[in-house]
Amino acid sequence: MARPGSGRRRERGRAGKCSRAGEWRLSKSRRDEEAEGRMFDPDAEYVRKAGAGDSRAAEALVRRHLPRMVALARRMLSDAAEAEDVAQEVFLRVWREAPRWKPGAAKFETWMHRVALNLCYDRLRRRRERADPDAGLMVADPAPLASEAWLAQQRAAKVEAALSQLPERQRAAIVLVHYQELSNIAAAEMLEISVEALESLLARGRRALKAALADVVQDLIGEAGGAPRG
Repeated sequence: MARPGSGRRRERGRAGKCSRAGEWRLSKSRRDEEAEGRMFDPDAEYVRKAGAGDSRAAEALVRRHLPRMVALARRMLSDAAEAEDVAQEVFLRVWREAPRWKPGAAKFETWMHRVALNLCYDRLRRRRERADPDAGLMVADPAPLASEAWLAQQRAAKVEAALSQLPERQRAAIVLVHYQELSNIAAAEMLEISVEALESLLARGRRALKAALADVVQDLIGEAGGAPRG
């Protein structure tokens, strides 16, 4: 007669073995790719399975990358609705590309960022062509805000407006490094430029933002020092 709990122990043992086997396969895949001189791409298996029609792999890709694609487009375009549209278009291209994706040339995430940036560039060019005089104007919310919340909202709006005035490449460099929190090497790869060229874009973008946001910086310094606001 089996002792109580023995079945559960066997199930846990089997689950542990399956988990270890999965980890071993993943580490083996990493070792194999490194041995062949190819970069390890954590998305490669998901992309392969999604391309073969695996819905769970497709869902995993969406969970992993949708928030970052939306955030990237939101910072580039300063428009939440357009950012959602860009993210959807990125994933439409993902599903078209997945069946024929060849790993090794670049990470899939890098390719996705390039697609998102190019879509943003296209939309920014179309905006310039339309030259909408009301673009970027903020409409006051009729609901009154508490003083501190209102100030925080105004500062955020000024930062967003200053970011939107940067040239496209400078803006992309700032967004990738400071908002997407990518390394300089990864950001340079996504922009298809050298690290030195990226650092030049960052330096020019930071100088422009510092000049545009001088009043915001002074406000924050004054508050930190307890200076009264006029």
